[in-house]
Amino acid sequence: MASIKSKAISSNNHSGDNSKVWFYSLLLTIQYGAQPLLTKRCIRQEVIVTSNVLACEIIKVICGLVLMAKDGSLNKALKEWTLIGSLSASGLPAAIYAVQNSLLQISYKNLDSLTFSMLNQTKLIFTALFTYIILRQRQSIQQIGALFILILAAVLLSIGEGSRKDYGSDDPDKVVLYGIIPVLIASVLSGLASALCQWASQVKKHSAYLMTVEMSLVGSLCLLASTYKSPDGEAMRQHGFFHGWTPLTMIPVFINAVGGILVGLVTSYAGGVRKGFVIVSALCVTALLQFVFDGKPPSLFCLLALPLVMVSISIYQKYPYHAKKKET
Repeated sequence: MASIKSKAISSNNHSGDNSKVWFYSLLLTIQYGAQPLLTKRCIRQEVIVTSNVLACEIIKVICGLVLMAKDGSLNKALKEWTLIGSLSASGLPAAIYAVQNSLLQISYKNLDSLTFSMLNQTKLIFTALFTYIILRQRQSIQQIGALFILILAAVLLSIGEGSRKDYGSDDPDKVVLYGIIPVLIASVLSGLASALCQWASQVKKHSAYLMTVEMSLVGSLCLLASTYKSPDGEAMRQHGFFHGWTPLTMIPVFINAVGGILVGLVTSYAGGVRKGFVIVSALCVTALLQFVFDGKPPSLFCLLALPLVMVSISIYQKYPYHAKKKET
């Protein structure tokens, strides 16, 4: 009797967790797919990139603290928190993510939304590389093949975008310099930061919410320090923090912050496989929204690259590496 009752409770818990997985995955799919279009439509060109990123980080801190207070982990985290422990677990990835976010904001403004989303997927390549270097996490043959397919897709997009002139500039070099290169560098940084976060989660046993708060705080401090001599810092001193902002600017800033929280939740509840499906679904959402709202169908190079990106990510998530058992 007790065994049957225990199984019923376990089944109910599993059903509840599965519902949360689907809910968080759906929200993240919509956020990830719509973010490039929201940014292009709601954030004006004169908005200072650093002010945009700083506002997003502040919202992440507020959301993280509220969620920790809600689940009852805030008091325990405050009692056990140490500066050394925080910096060792969250300091470096926070600084890396701060730079990455600035690069993404630059790229958002200079690339087609669907192209941006697909090039952004190359971060899986660098995540795989850095997780092997830092955590010795190996890849299966299928995963290695998927990474090469993804590289091919990125090359196709780079060739195609270098010849296009639909970004408000007739200079293809500007598209490459301020669109393609920033998002690819951001992908490298994202892979490194992801591996460091995974190390902190597995070794340091940091919770997703706590890492979000710590990384946002450290990232904000790094950005503030960079404004001392940076062009963005000079622009903020001259024109003010909210130069170029409108009420609509807060929409993509807030949604981007919520997306950062959702990434941690999806990974925590479902792991990398479900997150991979979210990324693939988000590419379709971006393509659909771009066609509906901009009336702009994907270019030939995008049409060639899109199935390659989708297939490569699906294969990468479906065929993880399994260590061979040694015969005794």
